[in-house]
Amino acid sequence: MKVSRRAVTQGALGTLALGLANVSLGNQAQASRLFEQADLRGLRLRNRVVMAPMTRGRAGAARTANALMAEYYGQRAEAGLIVSEATAISAQGYGWNGSPGIYTEAHAAGWRLVTDAVHARGGRIFLQLWHMGRVSHPDFLDGATPVAPSAIAAAGDTYTPTGKKPYVQPRALTEPEIADIVRDYARATRLAKQAGFDGVEIHGANSYLIDQFIRDGSNRRTDRYGGSIENRLRLLVEVTEAVTKAWSADRVGVRLSPNNSYNDMRDSQPVATFTAAAAALDRFGLAYLHLVEDVVATPQNVRTAPAIRKAFKGTLILNSSYDLNSGTAALAANAADLIAYGKPFISNPDLVTRYRKGLSLAEPNSKTFYSDGVQGYTDYPATSG
Repeated sequence: MKVSRRAVTQGALGTLALGLANVSLGNQAQASRLFEQADLRGLRLRNRVVMAPMTRGRAGAARTANALMAEYYGQRAEAGLIVSEATAISAQGYGWNGSPGIYTEAHAAGWRLVTDAVHARGGRIFLQLWHMGRVSHPDFLDGATPVAPSAIAAAGDTYTPTGKKPYVQPRALTEPEIADIVRDYARATRLAKQAGFDGVEIHGANSYLIDQFIRDGSNRRTDRYGGSIENRLRLLVEVTEAVTKAWSADRVGVRLSPNNSYNDMRDSQPVATFTAAAAALDRFGLAYLHLVEDVVATPQNVRTAPAIRKAFKGTLILNSSYDLNSGTAALAANAADLIAYGKPFISNPDLVTRYRKGLSLAEPNSKTFYSDGVQGYTDYPATSG
């Protein structure tokens, strides 16, 4: 069944609001559109449940995917689509303990273990491409200063190999260095294809480098990469163009987070900025646009999803605290084509089965989210129900 590409209507938004409050769990477990097949630009998905990218820190000092990670992703292969944890496109873009990379042949070989495990169970998996920008730290970079659009430090702290430390002031990238980063994204894409992934997702969300360029709270440049919305979107567009040329547009997705304030992020006009981003991406014919946004609007969080739904005609994935009922309601209201789930997949490797049968969910242990080894990672059992 092909994914719908119609724009959401105002009536559908009202239906969504009612649905979030009133949908019956038992009935929705029977009839949910979540369990329908979908067509992702020619890639068949067996349901509309996406496993969202989640950093888990099991790649070790080698920054290389391994057999334990293959087991973890393989356990969750019943998702229609898995998006891998964020994966550094270069040594410069690295900045999280135990996270993986995709900038060497060894990295690609490690990831092949993961893709083989997922495919053996009939699953689909995209690799998320990551550059951390200003929220890396010299401890990860052999003493080098992190890079950013502008020399503006993020508020807060990070956990480095030598302990918790405040973010440092980054240095602003030169235009030739920006061109190098664009090439890094293309190289990482080719390595991901070599590793057997079904596609890649460009991480343009959650405070990392591309997001830093997009938002005016972190981008104060006065050259062609700063100032106007069009200029601030330039890196996103250039990376997308390079990545789609390195593979093909139908195997590329993009993730954005218009209202996420994590790591001191902000924008003065999120609706205008991210609607323009969606329109700029629409021309590529991408596999999807993946949007991280709270379901309920607040004075501090103006929803951008309805405007983005109109600007981007392709497949839209929504992510942020959805459950079976709210995910079903979003699909029924045509607010999205696929729904991404994060934390529920940590402790419920068989999340799709549990949702389909209306079974209760296991709660994750947050203390083991980023620990080493099996505990809190591959030791959550599937239901016997």
